[in-house]
Amino acid sequence: MIIDQNENITTITQENASVIELVKKIEALYPKFKNNNIIVNLNTIKPIPLEQIIEFLRVSNQHRAAKHSFVIVNEGIDVDKTPEEIVIVPTLQEAHDIIEMEEMERDLGF
Repeated sequence: MIIDQNENITTITQENASVIELVKKIEALYPKFKNNNIIVNLNTIKPIPLEQIIEFLRVSNQHRAAKHSFVIVNEGIDVDKTPEEIVIVPTLQEAHDIIEMEEMERDLGF
């Protein structure tokens, strides 16, 4: 797991661990970046089964409830089959764009 901090965005890139192990590591280290927006880059894994994506649901909901963005990046995930609570985009640029839009919405009180 590679953690990259840039201003108020933490990008977590998956290396070798399984998705389930990655979720456990994120939950264990969560206090370190709970006040930042989080991007989880899973582009090294293709394809990812829906059951593994759902593992992110708890941490995603917790983070979004705290008014921070949580975005997963992977090109091979069918977003139509994933829960609406999980934000999935195909590229890192789109993840940054989503965070920017969500920050504007929060600033406007949405």
